[in-house]
Amino acid sequence: MNIQILIAAHKPYWMPQDPSYLPLHVGAAGKADLGFTRDDTGPNISGKNPHFCELTGLYWAWKNLDADYIGLVHYRRYFTRKEVHGIEEKRQQILSHADWEGILSRRSVVVPGKRRYYIETNRSHYNHAHHKEGLDITEAIIKERYPDYLLAFDRIMNRTWAHMFNMFVMRKDLFDAYMTWLFDILFTLEERVDITGWDTYESRIYGFVSELLLDVWLEQNNIPYTEQNVSFMEKQNWFKKGGAFLKRKLLGRGQ
Repeated sequence: MNIQILIAAHKPYWMPQDPSYLPLHVGAAGKADLGFTRDDTGPNISGKNPHFCELTGLYWAWKNLDADYIGLVHYRRYFTRKEVHGIEEKRQQILSHADWEGILSRRSVVVPGKRRYYIETNRSHYNHAHHKEGLDITEAIIKERYPDYLLAFDRIMNRTWAHMFNMFVMRKDLFDAYMTWLFDILFTLEERVDITGWDTYESRIYGFVSELLLDVWLEQNNIPYTEQNVSFMEKQNWFKKGGAFLKRKLLGRGQ
């Protein structure tokens, strides 16, 4: 089973030594070489990385990779067998090629475990954290170009959980179908939204919007999937993260 899981990275970092993983320098255009495969070779959108984030890596894989299964993780965030404490312990839990063969023999799509917001819907959370134009214009594009997806879009926006991080592993034919749909929407959004004056963080709009579109596509097409634990490979300041969440909830984006 040929499995190629991109590890999206923009700087030198520890990488697992396993044949399933392909360290990929995203946003490599014009940058010094990191010793990883670069996303500015062959057909690519590497130069759009400041706005498309890890999606420049997915686009590169779509246009340049040939494998039975294709997926994406981040250099600090991986699918793991279970959650443990300690960075070294977490690294030992990263799924191996043998693990992936077992999982993918049973299910063609793997996504992260649900991220739950509890007191917010996906849409209200997005609107508190980002410029609301992102989802508003995306909804209009779906209504115009993919009207059959509109009910699924509405259901996902009104849920209090989602499969986030643009992380997944998919069978190649499903991956191709998802990329075709996703980038048609995002490139249309790029033409219609004016991000002039947006700060560096908010300018990553297409990466943020796409996180919520995965579930729309899966649900509309009745694609069965399995959820897998995801571990962050560094320590996190949960007090700081929680405070930032409440600040956005109470004061809105950019306060």
